Amino acid sequence: MASIPLFLLLSLYALYITMATRISPPFLAIERPASSFRPPFDTSNYGKLQLNNGLALTPQMGWNSWNFFGCNINEEVIRETADALISTGLADLGYNYVNIDDCWSSLTRNQKGGLEPDPETFPSGIKALADYVHEKSLKLGIYSDAGVFTCQVRPGSLYHENDDAELFASWGVDYLKYDNCFNLGIKPEERYPPMRDALNSTWRTIFYSICEWGVDDPALWAGKVGNSWRTTDDITDSWKSMTAIADLNDKWASYAGPGGWNDPDMLEVGNGGMTYLEYRGHFSIWALMKSPLLIGCDVRNMTAETFEILSNEEVIAVNQDPLGVQGRKVSVGGKNGCSQVWAGPLSGNRLVVALWNRCSEAVTITAKWETLGLDSTTTVSIRDLWKHETLQENVSGTYGAQVDAHDCKMFIFSPTSSLSVS
Repeated sequence: MASIPLFLLLSLYALYITMATRISPPFLAIERPASSFRPPFDTSNYGKLQLNNGLALTPQMGWNSWNFFGCNINEEVIRETADALISTGLADLGYNYVNIDDCWSSLTRNQKGGLEPDPETFPSGIKALADYVHEKSLKLGIYSDAGVFTCQVRPGSLYHENDDAELFASWGVDYLKYDNCFNLGIKPEERYPPMRDALNSTWRTIFYSICEWGVDDPALWAGKVGNSWRTTDDITDSWKSMTAIADLNDKWASYAGPGGWNDPDMLEVGNGGMTYLEYRGHFSIWALMKSPLLIGCDVRNMTAETFEILSNEEVIAVNQDPLGVQGRKVSVGGKNGCSQVWAGPLSGNRLVVALWNRCSEAVTITAKWETLGLDSTTTVSIRDLWKHETLQENVSGTYGAQVDAHDCKMFIFSPTSSLSVS
């Protein structure tokens, strides 16, 4: 009987370890939130930098290839996407990272042990692609893995951190998404810092996006390692997945801030699995949570509705607010907590407030000042960020609105009297 090659045995073992890890990450069960949080906002991290490498003072914005294209990528798609970000005006709104996900590389390293782009799909090489993107004042992102293989079984960077980081820098890469597959069972806290150190030792400033799926609670340790860290497993283009991931990410609200952000995964807006109202809620809550805004659809062929959502400057401004405090769920009501108020502080003593209806029918949702941490005598003006109009002035005590099923209304409360947030 022929013996099984050692390489194959190691590969099978790595696959077993990885799949076991992905099947059973903690916190998959959705915790039912308390009816309110007092005080709703943890201010202990205000003004504190996370990873201080000069990047991510606000959450990253851009585009990533995975959600729409998966492995079906090539250099033409990346160039055309960069062109589309410019021609649509999305780049002017802050979407400046063009990020290539898995499947860009050859199936094996070269004879010198280095990574190489797939010659069939990226024949011009990554440096030429980076030059093309940079000419448009955009930035190029690339993908690797803190394991022996990537999730699509291309070479990973575990134990190759220094060589790969230097290679990425030489190509002009601006962003690294670092995944968690085929990790040999080594703890993430041991596998992710070496790439941070390797990136920092290059001559180039590279955004470091940790993608370990929230398995080992990265919010607790990744603030000094990466510029963002995934808090959840992969999102899918469905209402069930998107709402569950929002709840999981909310758990870690107090750990995000300038320099390092909780990452509930890329946007699914425009990919067809949700309704317009559901996508609008998706974008609103991601913005409020100070999540990375990485477009996941084909921006070369967007519908008008998709563009309307992704280009809402007032909602983007919430995400990019310099105060950098992640908003969170502050009260719930209705059946199974489907009637929700989310809120967060903004610069200028303002609050962003979202009334999110996750029920199956229209409901009236009311935000109470005590739930928002406001003094009962505080008066505010209320601006609707989707209608782009100021609705009322000098409101105090409570504010409510009818919200359609699966819709989300988003407002900014600006003080018209002294505003005090608990």
